[in-house]
This record gives sequence, C-alpha cells and structure tokens, in this order.
Amino acid sequence: MKTEQLLPFLIFPESTVVEAMQKIDANTKGILFVADANRKLLGVVTDGDIRRWLIKTGELQGTVDHIMNKNPKVIYRKEIGLAKEFMTKHVITTLPVVNARGIVTDILFRGELETEDIEQNRALAEVPVVIMAGGKGTRLYPYTKVLPKPLIPIGDIPIMERIIDKFRDYGVRDFYATVNYRKNMIKSYFSEALLDCEIQYVEEDKPLGTAGSLALIEEQFEQPFIVTNCDILINADYEDIYKYHNETGNELTIVTALKNIVVPYGVVHSSENGAIDFMEEKPKLSYFVNTGMYILNQELMKEIPQDTFFHMTDLANKLLAEGRKVGMYPISEDSFLDMGEFEEMRRMETKLNLKSE
Repeated sequence: MKTEQLLPFLIFPESTVVEAMQKIDANTKGILFVADANRKLLGVVTDGDIRRWLIKTGELQGTVDHIMNKNPKVIYRKEIGLAKEFMTKHVITTLPVVNARGIVTDILFRGELETEDIEQNRALAEVPVVIMAGGKGTRLYPYTKVLPKPLIPIGDIPIMERIIDKFRDYGVRDFYATVNYRKNMIKSYFSEALLDCEIQYVEEDKPLGTAGSLALIEEQFEQPFIVTNCDILINADYEDIYKYHNETGNELTIVTALKNIVVPYGVVHSSENGAIDFMEEKPKLSYFVNTGMYILNQELMKEIPQDTFFHMTDLANKLLAEGRKVGMYPISEDSFLDMGEFEEMRRMETKLNLKSE
C-alpha cells in the first residue's frame, strides 16, 4: 500500500476527537491507527472507542492519545501469509502491517482476504419499528404538493423504502407507519412494493406531532421499540444502538449526530470596557443534534397523552423533569443524512453515490 493510500487510516495522537470522527467517516472502515510523523505506530482508535469517550465525558476537543488503545494487534511483513488466521483468532477485521522499527507499511482488511458468505443478520427480528410518516414536508415544497414526503425519491427509491431496507438488513419485519397527509398514496405504493415484511398503518385524523400518534397503536409491545422520522437515514450499527439502550438502562435513547458549524467571519473575543483579548478566524463550533431516531422502553407508551399534539422532545423533557434516565447514542456527522431541505437532500444523494441514477 502506497503512502497516500495509508494516510486515510493514520492520525496523529494530538488530533481531536472531532477530527478523528471526520477521518473515520472518510475512510468508512471505522478505525484509525495512531502514528507519529514517521508513521511509527502508537495505538489504535475505533468509532466505538470514540463513542464511549463521548458518552462518558461529552468532550469533543479531547485528543486521540487519551482514548487510543496503546497495544494494538499488529503483524510483521514477513508474517503476512498468516494474516487471515491471525485476524480470525483475534476477531478483528483490520490489521496494520509494520516493519522491524514499528513503521506502518500496509493495512489489511479481512473482507479482502476472504469471500465467505455472511449469514443474514437477524439481531432485531423481534423489534418493532415505528416510522413517523404523517407530516406534510412543507420544507420540501413544491415536491410535496405532488408526493407525500415518505415517497420522495432519493435516487430512484423513495426515502421511506430506503429506511425500511436499512432495518430489514437487521432482520426487522414488523413495521408501523403513522400516516396522515396523502396517506392513500403511501399505502398504495407499499401494497405493490415487493417487501417481505409487514407494515401496519396508524392513521391520524389530525396532526399529533412526532410522538402523539404512538397513542393510536393498539398493540402492546413486549420489548423496547424504535421510532424514526421518515426523512432521515442513519448509517450506523442498528444492532449496537439497540444493545446500548438495553445495557445502559435508559428509558429513552436519542440517536444524536455531531454537527460542525463554521462561523464564516473572524470572531472577536473581548473583555471589560471593550478591550479585545484575541481574534479567531472562522472558528468551528461542534454540537450534538437530535437525528430523529429513538429507542423507547415499551412502558413509555403509557406516557403518551391521548388525542394530543405531543413531540418526542416533549416526552424527553417530561422524563428529564422527573429525574428519569434519558441517554444519547452519538454518531458522526456523515452518518446522519437528512432530506428535510433541498440542500440536504442533494447531500444525501451524493453521499449514497446516486447522482448518476
């Protein structure tokens, strides 16, 4: 592997967590190897390491050397022939190759070393998923004058079908869709689509918000369930999100995404009497934003008021006011795709490589 091919997988120890998340987004492998300027290996950091750090500290400007594993698994160049066996033994999918001085010379990926069939993931086979598909999508007017938002195509596939396909990859077959605006078009489309799953429609007579329509579901869920808006795609490990919710004891888990905002001006930092302390050119601000995907304990269905406009944020604030456990599952900026506005819809198509479709 040439140096320029190695660079997307290498990061300096003094780099920030935000920079690491952005670089992992770019290489799409979920891992970075921490090295000095000479490419000498110092450690390894994964997207899971970053997530655990953020959940524990909430510190976005922490540096990679604080979270890296300082004893990564490696293989020497002369042992490359044993790489597949080594990766299987240690249950790893990415392996750095180093020389006698500890310099990274190559990176091996298990998927490129084998072509074995992967058994279908059915980890969420029993988990209900509720898709909030009742809104008018006013931000996408005039598209939504013709089509309901769930049927607006991303490429040549409606956004709601893409959402369903993502969950089907984890074995989900039990879907609920809350519908209102142009609901018959939605029902008609999915009655003809070839889906090996069941969609039960929950019909609103009036807008009830992003949570109010949950009160219309008659079934009694027996395990935590997932709620998602119909205009987003989350590129993350859904099995891990669900597992995290159960392990933490949260009543409600909100999937959050990093959002970086660049102030397009030089910022002036001042103190008393108008004195300028220092100036900062185009600073970048980082926040976590609500993506619109949630995992709820089944008991929370009782907390949803009947026939009342009620948002998921209202539910979250109610639980927080009562001292109950609400947590977040952080994902990176590029793992959250939102088609709520035209610019974001174009970004979604670009991210999914659909421009040519």
